[in-house]
Amino acid sequence: MTHSPSLPRRSLIAALGVTAALPWLGHVTPALAAANDLTVGVPDNLTGLDPADVNDTLSQSACRLIFQGLYGFDPDMKLVPVLAESYEADETAKVFTFKLRQGVTFHDGTPFNAEAVKVNFERVANPDNRLKRQSLLAMLDRVEVVDPQTARVHLKEPFGAFVNTIAHPAGMMLSPKAIAQFGKEINRNPVGTGPFTFVSWNADTLRTKKNEKYWRQGLPKVQSVTFRSVPENGARIAMLQAGEAQFIYPLPTEMAPVVQRSPNVEIVDKPSIIARYVSMNCMQKPFNDVRVRQALNHAVNKEAYAKIVYNGFAGPLDAPIPPKLGFYSKQDPYPYDVAKAKKLLAEAGYPNGFETEMWANNNTLSQRGMQFMQQQLAAVGVKVTVLPMESGVLNDRIWSVQKPEDAQLKMYYGGWSSSTGDADWGLRPLLWGQGFPPKLYNTAYYSNPEVDKALEAAIATADPAKREEFYKQAQALIWKDAPWIFLGVENVLSAQSKRLSGMYRIPDGGLLIEEAALS
Repeated sequence: MTHSPSLPRRSLIAALGVTAALPWLGHVTPALAAANDLTVGVPDNLTGLDPADVNDTLSQSACRLIFQGLYGFDPDMKLVPVLAESYEADETAKVFTFKLRQGVTFHDGTPFNAEAVKVNFERVANPDNRLKRQSLLAMLDRVEVVDPQTARVHLKEPFGAFVNTIAHPAGMMLSPKAIAQFGKEINRNPVGTGPFTFVSWNADTLRTKKNEKYWRQGLPKVQSVTFRSVPENGARIAMLQAGEAQFIYPLPTEMAPVVQRSPNVEIVDKPSIIARYVSMNCMQKPFNDVRVRQALNHAVNKEAYAKIVYNGFAGPLDAPIPPKLGFYSKQDPYPYDVAKAKKLLAEAGYPNGFETEMWANNNTLSQRGMQFMQQQLAAVGVKVTVLPMESGVLNDRIWSVQKPEDAQLKMYYGGWSSSTGDADWGLRPLLWGQGFPPKLYNTAYYSNPEVDKALEAAIATADPAKREEFYKQAQALIWKDAPWIFLGVENVLSAQSKRLSGMYRIPDGGLLIEEAALS
């Protein structure tokens, strides 16, 4: 990537009377945004524009401008048909037949049809392509082209969560012609069916423009959408106040009062499906004793966690998955009870507590969360050494371990959102006995055969009532086993111009921009 030099913006900010305490560190357009051009200020650079080959929510959001899947999500993350009009699943949950929308073309003029579905799904599922999201379609056997508007998907094994899974951004459709033309460079040459077409992407700026032949009548309502990467929190807020962006995220909780004083700007505060937890390595002492794990859940004041770490912009995590996720089943909370925590620790053979360490990313929020945990656990005699790490180092230390017995991880402060909107991707990657790193994300090294049986049964059927019962069983067992300290569910905080409507930050933290309008 090439980096363009920063442009001096202080004179513009001063002229507009922007809050002086907020420094400008970003790259911006020389003039205020045109009346019908939308600029979105984001915290990081994009990692790519191939939806099957990106891991981060921001890049997935950028891909949603250009691409669409057979199914997607509404602003509340409820499943909705997009390029498919309907589907049928057989009783085995191994065959899914999709009726496709007619008259849709890719930006390069290639028709969208069942052959395009076959090319896309089989491309993602093929491990030889080494796409980052291959695991989402690892269960795929083949796609049968019944006719141009009917695609029949055959799976190797039952998978009841399949439609929710392909609603994940990784399931979005790329032009087969572009795939053949650009190969691995499709990452920088995205061609989809979405509301906006690709213009350019360099280090910190993605530009797209209105798709004049978009299949949804009356949309899009803005002429262009630009993503600008502005890492510094204050600079993003200054950009919004100056009218150089109409939407920014994330909004740090401590800066919410500053934004609330701005007359032309409003805060958007929504519940998320981002669960925050501390996993404990259940294969190592002392965490191999369920009494220790339950004790630490009693030792942490979850209400204080929400207030101190998130300035009140968080809710309780009262199940292994957040309330907004499909098949959530509320559990009885572990009440904050220091005396009970000490009693359980004593029963487990740790009357004076123990020493351990906790790993996490080195960003500000994670460090604040770890320090809170350190203070809370000290009250029951548990001395925690916190080890914040750069994300690459942390990932290597967790996911380079091939055997669970070799894992050095003791406690991990982390978070997870299921971008399929379904309990399967909220539970199986994190709490399934076959999901230890490096295969999946079970950093608790937690294994309960009864939980595994329920999780596997839940995806072996497409019947929602049966799936609900299996997930209810799994969540009750996991809650009792307490492989995590269940902390909270953070809110998704963003800020926008009062001129903007129809743009949404959905519960997994992603963006929906298709219906955005500027008054």
